Amino acid sequence: MRPDERDLDDEIRGHLALSIRERIARGEDPEAARLAALRELGYIPQVRESMQAVWQPRWLATAGALWHDVRIALRSLRRAKGLATTVIVTLALGIGANAAIFSVVRGVLLRPLVNRGENRLVYIRQSATALGAANMTFSVPEIVDFRSRVKSIGAFGDFSTVDFALIGLVNEPRMVKAGVVGGSFFEVMGLRPVVGRLLDARDDGPKAAGAAVLTYRFWTTSLNSDRHVVGRTIRLGARSATIVGVLEPSVPYPADTEIIANVVTSPHHLGATMVTSRTHRMTELFGRLAPGATIEEARAELTAVHGAIMREHPESYVPNAQVQLTVKTLRDQIAAPARTILLVLLAAAAVVFVIACSNVANLILARSVRREGELAVRAALGAGSGALRRTLLAESLVLCGAGAVLGVILARPFVDLVSRYAARFSIRALDVVVDSSVLWVGAALAIAAAVVLAFVPRLPSPHAPTGLGLATGSVRITPGTDRRLRLFATTQIAFSFVLLAGAGMLLTTLIALQATRTGYDMRRVLAFDMPTAATGLGGGKVLEFYKEVRRRIAALPGVEAVAVGSFVPWRDAGTFGPAISFRVEGYQPAEGEDDPRARIRLVGSGFFGVVGVPLLGGREFSDADDAGEQVAIVSQSVAQRLFPNGDAINHHMWWTDPFLGGAVRRRIVGIVTDVNDETVSGQPSMMVYMPVQQIGIGGRLFIRAAGDPYALIPSVTRVVRELSAEQPLERGATLEDVRAELLSPDRLNAFVFSGFAGIALLIAVVGVAGVLAFSVSARTREFGIRMAVGSAPSHLLRGVLSEGVVIAAIGIAAGAAGGYGLAQIAARFFDHVQLPGVIAVAGAMVVLIAAAIVASLMPAARASHVDVVQALRSE
Repeated sequence: MRPDERDLDDEIRGHLALSIRERIARGEDPEAARLAALRELGYIPQVRESMQAVWQPRWLATAGALWHDVRIALRSLRRAKGLATTVIVTLALGIGANAAIFSVVRGVLLRPLVNRGENRLVYIRQSATALGAANMTFSVPEIVDFRSRVKSIGAFGDFSTVDFALIGLVNEPRMVKAGVVGGSFFEVMGLRPVVGRLLDARDDGPKAAGAAVLTYRFWTTSLNSDRHVVGRTIRLGARSATIVGVLEPSVPYPADTEIIANVVTSPHHLGATMVTSRTHRMTELFGRLAPGATIEEARAELTAVHGAIMREHPESYVPNAQVQLTVKTLRDQIAAPARTILLVLLAAAAVVFVIACSNVANLILARSVRREGELAVRAALGAGSGALRRTLLAESLVLCGAGAVLGVILARPFVDLVSRYAARFSIRALDVVVDSSVLWVGAALAIAAAVVLAFVPRLPSPHAPTGLGLATGSVRITPGTDRRLRLFATTQIAFSFVLLAGAGMLLTTLIALQATRTGYDMRRVLAFDMPTAATGLGGGKVLEFYKEVRRRIAALPGVEAVAVGSFVPWRDAGTFGPAISFRVEGYQPAEGEDDPRARIRLVGSGFFGVVGVPLLGGREFSDADDAGEQVAIVSQSVAQRLFPNGDAINHHMWWTDPFLGGAVRRRIVGIVTDVNDETVSGQPSMMVYMPVQQIGIGGRLFIRAAGDPYALIPSVTRVVRELSAEQPLERGATLEDVRAELLSPDRLNAFVFSGFAGIALLIAVVGVAGVLAFSVSARTREFGIRMAVGSAPSHLLRGVLSEGVVIAAIGIAAGAAGGYGLAQIAARFFDHVQLPGVIAVAGAMVVLIAAAIVASLMPAARASHVDVVQALRSE
């Protein structure tokens, strides 16, 4: 039976009374007998613990004693509210950041996919490294070859990304990103419907009825989960389709689509070019391993078959393009883009946690020094090291537990922030939710921190004659304690330096990118997506439509000029794929040299004047170029590289890449300044511009405004709707804002890591200030004596400031060495690991030195204003 404290106290009192009676019976004085009995019995709390160990299991006794210590710790911390608040908030920041980021890491990298048999689902990619094409996709004949020759893949699924004009499901015509798939796709992917059915073999073939499946996110966000939507007929461009079902929540890969339709809904997919051309590549390929096959076997067989296809059809592959095949599990492929950035974020959060624990260790150590008298009395009365350590553990558990609770509360907004950030690298991050993992991560971190912090302070010895401060109320710091205090402060500075230098590198990169000249007039040019091809409008009708749109919009007040094109700079990066090989009149490549390559751009008449790209020679395209002679405009780099005197006007060029299937000669009629419309850094690529009037492909509208560009959006939309009620007109934005959207990942990088660095810096400042403040309070008598013998207050002020600077300098040196070592290790596992530049490192050093000086000011001022008389009386 478990005794309560009253039973134990009764037992102890009875034993003590019996001992006193026996001594009195032997003739001892009653008071002397009482004192002797107490000495013989020993320290009563320890006796109670020993009796509990006999009467009940040891773990239960220890738990009871710990709970008793927790109650004492709560009463003790109520008398130190400032310390408790600082420790709790500091730990909450560290625990909250780590719990939130771990939740995102778990959701993106560790959580299983909903796809049935996901471990047998593979993703197959074809790339051409030398062309800069990370994903060439596949042509239909290539996929047919794989299906007929590969045995280790039981079934293949194909997926093409297509933009459709959706009509009949929402109020206005709008563009939707859709997937066009074969009937085997959903079976291969192992997905189920939540409403209706998915596409299958009955939906294959050119005579099948148009059918479409809605993705779960589109169904819930745009259609309010309307179950009656199944069976409705919609228009996807020029074709009709019936909605047959809604897909279960799943990772939308390879594209974040809203609708997935069968092949018959896309006229392009039924055309001869798509079906027969080996160079017309626009399809992603998935596979499910055959029973008994491994991914290694599938990778080897697919690679061998791919090599055989290339040897059989050399005309379909660019020489020296380094075309290769990669095969990965789907889960690895989805997680790969986000893995590095999430692991870096997790490392940054761990650094913040280490800094937070170092700061808290400083505070706990300082508090233990102030409590040495209390602990020494307990040790002198018989409390063992286990009991004293348990007392410290109880206090640490209270502080860390409160910090964990607050940290879990803070983790919720942290998870939302980090999820939106990580979604730029992996669409899977959008589905991350706060779950129980936040709780157990917070609890685990709290327990780990509590155990570490309980063993930070030095326990007093009951036999130390002078080191306990029992005779006085002063604070004394032993050399060992002082070293530990400074070590923790230096650790905070070192880790803060690593984060500050990294954040500085990101900030300097962002500033440099924002300052890069683009060659466009970005503030006054408004760009729209106006995809006429998605509505089924084609041939001469689309050109007439463009002319009428330009004419009517040009007549609007506040419009200076209007043009059409096939791409919006930066927004449509990669639309036309990698650079295409070509030749020019009068230039012969050297022996063994490949044909030069340039990127294709389709633009309408007046385009360069509208977007502000200077014309260096010749003329722009005009409406007269819609028939007759084939013409082109080249960028400055083409003219300078391929023509000795840079005068390319009136020379001819023609494409030699098999993808274009012909060598139509085009006369060069103009030269324009180089621009980089795909990235915000790097050198511009060679460009060849062809007229929309001759190709018939546009889809983008550009307007130069005299005033506020955004004020034109309603009137421009009205004009387009009047001409075609079914024509989508979307994403109106200035080129400046389009470019800002491209910079948003860099901006988010700088913001997130600057936030981590700012938290680390704040904690480090508190840590340095705490160490110096405690040092000053312990050296009050020393400062008083120095001032009494003539030392100037300014000398004491400089001395304390120099201590802060020395701590910062040592921390910076340690951080620089440690950061360099970590970078070298990380470079072995991750690509593109960079060291911060001189500006970032110097900036981090200046910030930390300045922060150390600021943190030292208050303790230094206190030291220089010590009252001499009071200081000498303190001992």
